[in-house]
Amino acid sequence: MGRIFISAGHGGGENAMAEPGAIAGGTTEAKEMILLRDLIVAELRSRNLEVLAVPDDLNRDETIAWINARYIQSDVALEIHADAFFDPAVRGTSVYYIANNEQRKADAEQLLLALLRRVPQLVNRGAKPDSTAATGSLGFCRRVISPSLLMEVGFLTNAEDLFLIQNRRRDIAAGIADGLAAWSRRQPIPTATPAPTPSPTYPPCNININGFVHDEQGIIVSGNAFIPVDLVDTLGIDLSKTTRIFRLSYKSVVYVRAIELRDFNISVNWDNSTATVNLRTILQIDTSQINRIMGRGNTTEMQLMMFLKTNNESALKQFPDIPKLYREEGIIEGVNYDIAFCQMCFETNFLRFGGDIKPTQNNFASIGAVGGSQEAASFPSARIGVRAHIQQLKAYASTEPIVQEIVAPRFRFIRRGIAPTVEQLSGRWSADLRYGTKIMAVLRRFYELAGLL
Repeated sequence: MGRIFISAGHGGGENAMAEPGAIAGGTTEAKEMILLRDLIVAELRSRNLEVLAVPDDLNRDETIAWINARYIQSDVALEIHADAFFDPAVRGTSVYYIANNEQRKADAEQLLLALLRRVPQLVNRGAKPDSTAATGSLGFCRRVISPSLLMEVGFLTNAEDLFLIQNRRRDIAAGIADGLAAWSRRQPIPTATPAPTPSPTYPPCNININGFVHDEQGIIVSGNAFIPVDLVDTLGIDLSKTTRIFRLSYKSVVYVRAIELRDFNISVNWDNSTATVNLRTILQIDTSQINRIMGRGNTTEMQLMMFLKTNNESALKQFPDIPKLYREEGIIEGVNYDIAFCQMCFETNFLRFGGDIKPTQNNFASIGAVGGSQEAASFPSARIGVRAHIQQLKAYASTEPIVQEIVAPRFRFIRRGIAPTVEQLSGRWSADLRYGTKIMAVLRRFYELAGLL
Protein backbone atom coordinates (compact mmCIF):
# COMPACT_ATOMS: atom_id res chain seq x y z
CA MET A 1 0.00 0.00 0.00
CA GLY A 2 1.41 3.35 -1.01
CA ARG A 3 0.77 6.96 -0.11
CA ILE A 4 -2.17 9.05 -1.27
CA PHE A 5 -1.83 12.58 -2.65
CA ILE A 6 -5.03 14.60 -2.57
CA SER A 7 -5.60 18.06 -4.03
CA ALA A 8 -8.58 20.38 -3.75
CA GLY A 9 -9.20 21.83 -7.20
CA HIS A 10 -8.74 25.61 -7.44
CA GLY A 11 -7.94 27.87 -4.53
CA GLY A 12 -4.42 28.63 -5.76
CA GLY A 13 -3.33 31.37 -8.13
CA GLU A 14 -3.85 31.22 -11.88
CA ASN A 15 -2.40 34.02 -14.01
CA ALA A 16 -1.34 35.92 -10.87
CA MET A 17 -4.92 35.98 -9.55
CA ALA A 18 -6.76 33.97 -6.91
CA GLU A 19 -8.79 31.21 -8.55
CA PRO A 20 -12.06 30.38 -6.73
CA GLY A 21 -13.25 28.05 -9.47
CA ALA A 22 -16.99 27.82 -10.08
CA ILE A 23 -19.10 30.35 -8.18
CA ALA A 24 -22.74 29.45 -7.49
CA GLY A 25 -25.26 29.10 -4.68
CA GLY A 26 -23.51 31.66 -2.52
CA THR A 27 -20.29 29.66 -2.37
CA THR A 28 -17.22 28.79 -4.43
CA GLU A 29 -15.72 25.59 -5.73
CA ALA A 30 -12.45 26.25 -3.90
CA LYS A 31 -14.18 26.68 -0.53
CA GLU A 32 -16.31 23.55 -0.83
CA MET A 33 -13.50 21.33 -2.11
CA ILE A 34 -11.02 22.45 0.56
CA LEU A 35 -13.57 21.63 3.27
CA LEU A 36 -14.22 18.25 1.68
CA ARG A 37 -10.52 17.54 1.16
CA ASP A 38 -9.77 18.17 4.84
CA LEU A 39 -12.40 15.61 5.87
CA ILE A 40 -11.05 13.04 3.39
CA VAL A 41 -7.53 13.52 4.75
CA ALA A 42 -8.76 13.09 8.35
CA GLU A 43 -10.74 9.97 7.40
CA LEU A 44 -7.78 8.34 5.63
CA ARG A 45 -5.38 9.14 8.46
CA SER A 46 -7.82 7.61 10.95
CA ARG A 47 -7.35 4.38 8.97
CA ASN A 48 -3.56 4.64 9.35
CA LEU A 49 -3.03 5.55 5.70
CA GLU A 50 -0.29 8.00 4.72
CA VAL A 51 -1.79 11.06 3.04
CA LEU A 52 -0.13 14.12 1.53
CA ALA A 53 -2.44 17.12 1.12
CA VAL A 54 -1.36 19.51 -1.63
CA PRO A 55 -1.01 23.10 -0.31
CA ASP A 56 -3.95 25.29 -1.25
CA ASP A 57 -1.91 28.25 -2.48
CA LEU A 58 -0.49 26.37 -5.48
CA ASN A 59 -1.81 26.81 -9.01
CA ARG A 60 -2.36 23.91 -11.41
CA ASP A 61 1.21 23.63 -12.67
CA GLU A 62 2.67 24.08 -9.19
CA THR A 63 0.34 21.38 -7.84
CA ILE A 64 1.56 18.88 -10.43
CA ALA A 65 5.20 19.81 -9.80
CA TRP A 66 4.69 19.49 -6.01
CA ILE A 67 3.34 15.94 -6.38
CA ASN A 68 5.96 14.85 -8.91
CA ALA A 69 8.79 16.09 -6.70
CA ARG A 70 7.60 13.80 -3.88
CA TYR A 71 6.48 10.78 -5.88
CA ILE A 72 7.69 7.30 -5.02
CA GLN A 73 6.56 4.02 -6.49
CA SER A 74 3.06 2.86 -5.38
CA ASP A 75 1.71 6.40 -4.75
CA VAL A 76 -1.68 7.46 -6.15
CA ALA A 77 -3.15 10.95 -6.60
CA LEU A 78 -6.65 12.42 -6.69
CA GLU A 79 -7.87 15.94 -7.34
CA ILE A 80 -11.45 16.85 -6.42
CA HIS A 81 -13.51 19.50 -8.20
CA ALA A 82 -17.07 20.75 -8.30
CA ASP A 83 -18.73 21.39 -11.66
CA ALA A 84 -21.08 24.08 -12.96
CA PHE A 85 -23.41 24.34 -15.94
CA PHE A 86 -25.82 26.89 -17.37
CA ASP A 87 -28.69 24.39 -17.04
CA PRO A 88 -29.43 24.02 -13.28
CA ALA A 89 -31.03 20.61 -13.89
CA VAL A 90 -27.69 19.02 -14.81
CA ARG A 91 -26.14 17.15 -11.88
CA GLY A 92 -24.01 14.18 -10.95
CA THR A 93 -20.57 12.83 -10.12
CA SER A 94 -17.89 11.76 -12.60
CA VAL A 95 -14.26 10.72 -12.52
CA TYR A 96 -11.81 11.50 -15.33
CA TYR A 97 -8.92 9.23 -16.23
CA ILE A 98 -6.18 9.49 -18.85
CA ALA A 99 -7.58 8.37 -22.19
CA ASN A 100 -6.78 4.87 -23.52
CA ASN A 101 -5.76 3.54 -20.10
CA GLU A 102 -8.08 0.65 -19.20
CA GLN A 103 -6.56 0.14 -15.76
CA ARG A 104 -7.09 3.78 -14.87
CA LYS A 105 -10.68 3.51 -16.16
CA ALA A 106 -11.28 0.58 -13.79
CA ASP A 107 -9.77 2.61 -10.93
CA ALA A 108 -12.11 5.51 -11.73
CA GLU A 109 -15.16 3.24 -11.80
CA GLN A 110 -14.29 1.72 -8.44
CA LEU A 111 -13.81 5.17 -6.91
CA LEU A 112 -17.25 6.19 -8.16
CA LEU A 113 -18.93 3.07 -6.83
CA ALA A 114 -17.34 3.51 -3.41
CA LEU A 115 -18.71 7.06 -3.19
CA LEU A 116 -22.19 6.08 -4.41
CA ARG A 117 -22.43 3.28 -1.85
CA ARG A 118 -22.13 5.93 0.86
CA VAL A 119 -24.23 8.61 -0.86
CA PRO A 120 -26.61 6.91 -3.32
CA GLN A 121 -28.47 10.21 -3.78
CA LEU A 122 -25.64 11.38 -6.03
CA VAL A 123 -26.08 10.69 -9.75
CA ASN A 124 -23.41 8.58 -11.43
CA ARG A 125 -22.21 10.34 -14.60
CA GLY A 126 -19.60 7.67 -15.13
CA ALA A 127 -15.86 7.28 -15.58
CA LYS A 128 -14.73 9.43 -18.51
CA PRO A 129 -11.50 9.66 -20.53
CA ASP A 130 -9.91 13.07 -20.12
CA SER A 131 -10.15 13.56 -23.89
CA THR A 132 -13.90 14.17 -23.36
CA ALA A 133 -13.27 17.10 -21.02
CA ALA A 134 -14.06 20.56 -22.34
CA THR A 135 -10.36 21.31 -22.81
CA GLY A 136 -9.65 17.99 -24.55
CA SER A 137 -7.16 16.85 -21.90
CA LEU A 138 -6.54 17.27 -18.17
CA GLY A 139 -3.08 18.06 -16.89
CA PHE A 140 -3.70 16.34 -13.55
CA CYS A 141 -4.46 13.07 -15.36
CA ARG A 142 -1.61 13.35 -17.87
CA ARG A 143 1.27 15.09 -16.17
CA VAL A 144 1.26 13.62 -12.67
CA ILE A 145 3.78 10.75 -12.58
CA SER A 146 1.81 8.52 -10.23
CA PRO A 147 -1.54 6.96 -11.21
CA SER A 148 -3.92 9.92 -10.99
CA LEU A 149 -7.64 10.67 -11.30
CA LEU A 150 -9.75 13.82 -11.26
CA MET A 151 -13.19 13.69 -9.65
CA GLU A 152 -16.07 16.08 -10.28
CA VAL A 153 -18.02 15.58 -7.03
CA GLY A 154 -21.17 17.38 -8.17
CA PHE A 155 -22.59 20.56 -9.69
CA LEU A 156 -22.69 23.71 -7.57
CA THR A 157 -25.33 25.01 -9.98
CA ASN A 158 -27.69 22.15 -9.11
CA ALA A 159 -29.64 22.61 -5.85
CA GLU A 160 -29.68 18.89 -5.01
CA ASP A 161 -25.96 18.41 -5.58
CA LEU A 162 -25.08 21.55 -3.63
CA PHE A 163 -27.27 20.39 -0.73
CA LEU A 164 -25.48 17.03 -0.65
CA ILE A 165 -22.02 18.60 -0.89
CA GLN A 166 -22.77 20.91 2.03
CA ASN A 167 -24.92 18.64 4.21
CA ARG A 168 -23.55 15.16 3.52
CA ARG A 169 -19.95 16.25 3.45
CA ARG A 170 -18.75 13.62 5.94
CA ASP A 171 -20.50 10.81 4.08
CA ILE A 172 -19.02 11.99 0.78
CA ALA A 173 -15.57 12.15 2.38
CA ALA A 174 -15.98 8.63 3.78
CA GLY A 175 -17.05 7.30 0.36
CA ILE A 176 -14.09 8.88 -1.41
CA ALA A 177 -11.79 7.58 1.33
CA ASP A 178 -13.18 4.06 0.82
CA GLY A 179 -12.34 4.24 -2.88
CA LEU A 180 -8.89 5.74 -2.31
CA ALA A 181 -8.01 3.13 0.30
CA ALA A 182 -8.99 0.30 -2.06
CA TRP A 183 -7.09 1.92 -4.94
CA SER A 184 -3.98 2.40 -2.83
CA ARG A 185 -4.06 -1.21 -1.63
CA ARG A 186 -3.84 -2.43 -5.23
CA GLN A 187 -0.57 -0.60 -5.87
CA PRO A 188 2.65 -2.66 -5.69
CA ILE A 189 4.59 -2.25 -2.48
CA PRO A 190 8.17 -1.05 -3.11
CA THR A 191 10.77 -3.56 -2.01
CA ALA A 192 12.84 -2.25 0.88
CA THR A 193 16.46 -1.92 -0.24
CA PRO A 194 19.52 -0.29 1.24
CA ALA A 195 20.23 3.27 0.16
CA PRO A 196 20.69 4.36 -2.50
CA THR A 197 17.44 3.03 -3.87
CA PRO A 198 17.96 1.47 -7.31
CA SER A 199 16.19 2.99 -10.28
CA PRO A 200 12.74 1.52 -10.97
CA THR A 201 12.32 -0.98 -13.79
CA TYR A 202 9.59 -0.30 -16.33
CA PRO A 203 8.18 -2.91 -18.72
CA PRO A 204 8.74 -2.25 -22.45
CA CYS A 205 6.09 -1.57 -25.06
CA ASN A 206 6.21 -1.72 -28.83
CA ILE A 207 5.90 1.36 -31.05
CA ASN A 208 4.11 1.32 -34.40
CA ILE A 209 4.31 4.35 -36.70
CA ASN A 210 1.99 4.54 -39.70
CA GLY A 211 1.61 0.77 -39.75
CA PHE A 212 5.32 -0.06 -39.38
CA VAL A 213 7.04 -1.40 -36.28
CA HIS A 214 9.65 1.02 -34.94
CA ASP A 215 13.10 -0.37 -34.09
CA GLU A 216 13.16 1.15 -30.63
CA GLN A 217 10.74 0.32 -27.83
CA GLY A 218 8.96 2.55 -25.38
CA ILE A 219 8.22 1.93 -21.71
CA ILE A 220 5.05 1.63 -19.63
CA VAL A 221 4.93 3.84 -16.55
CA SER A 222 1.87 3.70 -14.27
CA GLY A 223 -0.14 2.22 -17.11
CA ASN A 224 0.87 4.93 -19.62
CA ALA A 225 2.97 4.46 -22.75
CA PHE A 226 6.11 6.61 -22.95
CA ILE A 227 8.23 6.95 -26.10
CA PRO A 228 11.82 8.21 -26.56
CA VAL A 229 12.02 11.94 -27.13
CA ASP A 230 14.39 11.32 -30.06
CA LEU A 231 11.50 9.65 -31.86
CA VAL A 232 9.39 12.74 -31.24
CA ASP A 233 12.03 14.81 -33.02
CA THR A 234 11.82 12.53 -36.08
CA LEU A 235 8.05 13.11 -36.16
CA GLY A 236 8.75 16.81 -36.78
CA ILE A 237 7.67 17.98 -33.31
CA ASP A 238 9.89 20.41 -31.42
CA LEU A 239 9.39 20.01 -27.67
CA SER A 240 12.46 22.04 -26.71
CA LYS A 241 10.38 25.11 -25.79
CA THR A 242 7.45 23.19 -24.28
CA THR A 243 7.65 22.96 -20.50
CA ARG A 244 4.16 21.61 -19.80
CA ILE A 245 4.95 18.11 -21.14
CA PHE A 246 6.38 15.80 -18.50
CA ARG A 247 9.73 14.19 -19.32
CA LEU A 248 11.08 11.04 -17.71
CA SER A 249 14.72 9.97 -17.76
CA TYR A 250 15.18 6.20 -17.73
CA LYS A 251 18.46 4.39 -18.34
CA SER A 252 19.97 7.58 -19.81
CA VAL A 253 17.13 8.02 -22.33
CA VAL A 254 14.53 10.80 -22.09
CA TYR A 255 10.92 9.70 -22.60
CA VAL A 256 7.61 11.56 -22.98
CA ARG A 257 4.03 10.35 -22.60
CA ALA A 258 2.79 9.26 -26.00
CA ILE A 259 -0.72 10.58 -25.53
CA GLU A 260 0.64 14.12 -25.08
CA LEU A 261 1.43 14.11 -28.82
CA ARG A 262 -2.29 14.38 -29.60
CA ASP A 263 -1.93 18.11 -28.96
CA PHE A 264 0.42 18.15 -31.98
CA ASN A 265 -2.12 16.41 -34.27
CA ILE A 266 -0.56 12.96 -33.94
CA SER A 267 -3.06 10.09 -33.71
CA VAL A 268 -2.28 7.96 -30.64
CA ASN A 269 -3.93 4.63 -29.84
CA TRP A 270 -3.08 1.67 -27.63
CA ASP A 271 -3.34 -2.04 -28.51
CA ASN A 272 -3.51 -3.88 -25.20
CA SER A 273 -3.23 -7.35 -26.76
CA THR A 274 0.23 -6.65 -28.21
CA ALA A 275 1.34 -3.92 -25.76
CA THR A 276 1.80 -1.55 -28.69
CA VAL A 277 1.34 2.20 -28.90
CA ASN A 278 0.20 3.11 -32.43
CA LEU A 279 1.19 6.51 -33.80
CA ARG A 280 -0.13 7.87 -37.05
CA THR A 281 1.31 10.93 -38.75
CA ILE A 282 0.07 10.28 -42.29
CA LEU A 283 -3.36 11.82 -41.85
CA GLN A 284 -6.20 12.28 -44.27
CA ILE A 285 -6.56 15.96 -43.46
CA ASP A 286 -4.21 18.95 -43.49
CA THR A 287 -3.71 19.53 -39.77
CA SER A 288 -2.05 22.90 -40.43
CA GLN A 289 -5.48 24.14 -41.56
CA ILE A 290 -7.58 22.23 -39.05
CA ASN A 291 -8.67 25.36 -37.15
CA ARG A 292 -9.48 27.53 -40.21
CA ILE A 293 -13.17 28.35 -40.30
CA MET A 294 -13.28 28.97 -44.04
CA GLY A 295 -12.80 25.86 -46.18
CA ARG A 296 -14.41 22.55 -46.98
CA GLY A 297 -15.32 19.96 -44.39
CA ASN A 298 -13.54 16.60 -44.38
CA THR A 299 -16.38 14.26 -43.38
CA THR A 300 -19.47 12.66 -44.82
CA GLU A 301 -23.05 13.14 -43.72
CA MET A 302 -22.96 9.64 -42.22
CA GLN A 303 -19.88 10.49 -40.14
CA LEU A 304 -21.59 13.62 -38.82
CA MET A 305 -24.62 11.54 -37.96
CA MET A 306 -22.63 8.84 -36.18
CA PHE A 307 -20.71 11.37 -34.07
CA LEU A 308 -23.96 12.94 -32.95
CA LYS A 309 -25.58 9.59 -32.16
CA THR A 310 -22.50 8.35 -30.31
CA ASN A 311 -22.84 11.27 -27.89
CA ASN A 312 -26.65 11.42 -27.78
CA GLU A 313 -28.68 8.49 -29.10
CA SER A 314 -31.87 10.53 -29.30
CA ALA A 315 -30.29 13.59 -30.95
CA LEU A 316 -31.73 12.93 -34.42
CA LYS A 317 -35.31 12.35 -33.32
CA GLN A 318 -36.17 16.04 -33.35
CA PHE A 319 -33.61 17.15 -35.96
CA PRO A 320 -33.14 14.19 -38.33
CA ASP A 321 -31.68 16.32 -41.13
CA ILE A 322 -29.21 18.33 -39.07
CA PRO A 323 -26.04 16.68 -40.52
CA LYS A 324 -27.33 17.24 -44.06
CA LEU A 325 -28.22 20.87 -43.31
CA TYR A 326 -24.76 21.68 -41.96
CA ARG A 327 -23.00 20.11 -44.95
CA GLU A 328 -25.24 21.89 -47.50
CA GLU A 329 -25.24 25.31 -45.86
CA GLY A 330 -21.52 25.15 -45.09
CA ILE A 331 -20.61 24.24 -48.68
CA ILE A 332 -22.75 27.07 -50.06
CA GLU A 333 -20.91 29.71 -48.03
CA GLY A 334 -17.46 28.08 -48.09
CA VAL A 335 -17.48 27.47 -44.31
CA ASN A 336 -15.91 24.31 -42.89
CA TYR A 337 -19.05 22.46 -41.88
CA ASP A 338 -17.08 20.13 -39.58
CA ILE A 339 -16.18 23.12 -37.40
CA ALA A 340 -19.71 24.53 -37.50
CA PHE A 341 -21.18 21.13 -36.66
CA CYS A 342 -18.83 20.65 -33.69
CA GLN A 343 -19.62 24.15 -32.44
CA MET A 344 -23.30 23.20 -32.58
CA CYS A 345 -22.56 20.01 -30.61
CA PHE A 346 -20.72 22.02 -27.97
CA GLU A 347 -23.31 24.79 -27.71
CA THR A 348 -26.35 22.48 -27.50
CA ASN A 349 -24.68 19.63 -25.58
CA PHE A 350 -25.26 17.39 -28.60
CA LEU A 351 -28.82 18.67 -29.12
CA ARG A 352 -29.89 18.14 -25.53
CA PHE A 353 -30.24 21.93 -25.16
CA GLY A 354 -31.17 23.07 -21.66
CA GLY A 355 -30.98 26.50 -20.06
CA ASP A 356 -32.57 29.48 -21.79
CA ILE A 357 -32.53 28.24 -25.41
CA LYS A 358 -35.27 25.78 -26.36
CA PRO A 359 -35.20 23.35 -29.31
CA THR A 360 -38.18 25.16 -30.85
CA GLN A 361 -36.01 28.25 -31.35
CA ASN A 362 -33.85 26.41 -33.93
CA ASN A 363 -30.88 28.29 -32.51
CA PHE A 364 -27.94 25.90 -32.58
CA ALA A 365 -25.09 28.24 -31.63
CA SER A 366 -26.37 30.61 -28.93
CA ILE A 367 -26.86 33.40 -31.46
CA GLY A 368 -28.07 36.58 -29.83
CA ALA A 369 -31.02 38.66 -30.94
CA VAL A 370 -30.99 42.41 -31.62
CA GLY A 371 -32.98 45.35 -30.36
CA GLY A 372 -32.28 44.81 -26.67
CA SER A 373 -34.14 41.49 -26.49
CA GLN A 374 -33.32 39.45 -23.41
CA GLU A 375 -33.90 36.20 -25.30
CA ALA A 376 -31.61 34.53 -27.79
CA ALA A 377 -32.61 34.62 -31.46
CA SER A 378 -35.29 32.30 -32.84
CA PHE A 379 -35.57 30.96 -36.40
CA PRO A 380 -38.59 29.58 -38.30
CA SER A 381 -36.94 26.27 -39.25
CA ALA A 382 -33.87 24.16 -38.57
CA ARG A 383 -32.43 25.06 -41.98
CA ILE A 384 -32.72 28.79 -41.35
CA GLY A 385 -31.18 28.33 -37.90
CA VAL A 386 -28.22 26.47 -39.43
CA ARG A 387 -27.94 29.10 -42.17
CA ALA A 388 -27.77 31.87 -39.58
CA HIS A 389 -25.03 29.98 -37.74
CA ILE A 390 -22.99 29.47 -40.92
CA GLN A 391 -23.41 33.12 -41.92
CA GLN A 392 -22.31 34.39 -38.53
CA LEU A 393 -19.20 32.19 -38.67
CA LYS A 394 -18.43 33.55 -42.13
CA ALA A 395 -18.85 37.11 -40.87
CA TYR A 396 -16.16 36.52 -38.26
CA ALA A 397 -13.83 34.51 -40.48
CA SER A 398 -13.98 36.18 -43.92
CA THR A 399 -14.61 39.37 -45.86
CA GLU A 400 -16.07 37.43 -48.79
CA PRO A 401 -19.67 38.31 -49.72
CA ILE A 402 -22.55 36.21 -48.39
CA VAL A 403 -24.12 33.98 -51.05
CA GLN A 404 -27.65 33.73 -49.70
CA GLU A 405 -29.99 36.27 -48.16
CA ILE A 406 -28.69 37.24 -44.72
CA VAL A 407 -30.70 35.70 -41.87
CA ALA A 408 -28.10 36.02 -39.08
CA PRO A 409 -29.54 38.85 -36.94
CA ARG A 410 -26.19 40.16 -35.67
CA PHE A 411 -24.31 39.86 -38.97
CA ARG A 412 -24.08 43.61 -39.56
CA PHE A 413 -22.57 44.26 -36.12
CA ILE A 414 -19.56 41.99 -36.69
CA ARG A 415 -16.25 43.31 -37.96
CA ARG A 416 -15.72 41.09 -41.00
CA GLY A 417 -12.71 38.77 -41.01
CA ILE A 418 -11.67 39.46 -37.42
CA ALA A 419 -11.52 35.77 -36.44
CA PRO A 420 -10.36 33.44 -39.24
CA THR A 421 -9.50 30.65 -36.78
CA VAL A 422 -11.61 28.85 -34.19
CA GLU A 423 -9.42 30.00 -31.31
CA GLN A 424 -10.09 33.64 -32.24
CA LEU A 425 -13.78 33.16 -31.47
CA SER A 426 -12.82 33.11 -27.78
CA GLY A 427 -14.02 36.26 -26.04
CA ARG A 428 -16.09 37.14 -29.14
CA TRP A 429 -18.70 34.46 -29.75
CA SER A 430 -18.51 33.68 -26.04
CA ALA A 431 -17.02 35.52 -23.07
CA ASP A 432 -15.13 32.32 -22.24
CA LEU A 433 -11.48 32.89 -23.14
CA ARG A 434 -11.07 29.13 -23.72
CA TYR A 435 -14.14 28.89 -25.94
CA GLY A 436 -12.20 28.14 -29.13
CA THR A 437 -9.99 25.59 -27.38
CA LYS A 438 -13.07 23.72 -26.20
CA ILE A 439 -14.56 23.60 -29.70
CA MET A 440 -11.25 22.35 -31.11
CA ALA A 441 -11.29 19.57 -28.50
CA VAL A 442 -14.71 18.46 -29.80
CA LEU A 443 -13.45 18.66 -33.39
CA ARG A 444 -10.44 16.46 -32.61
CA ARG A 445 -12.70 13.90 -30.91
CA PHE A 446 -14.87 13.90 -34.02
CA TYR A 447 -11.93 13.41 -36.39
CA GLU A 448 -10.54 10.60 -34.24
CA LEU A 449 -13.90 8.81 -34.31
CA ALA A 450 -14.05 9.31 -38.08
CA GLY A 451 -10.53 7.88 -38.46
CA LEU A 452 -9.07 11.12 -39.80
CA LEU A 453 -6.79 11.81 -36.83
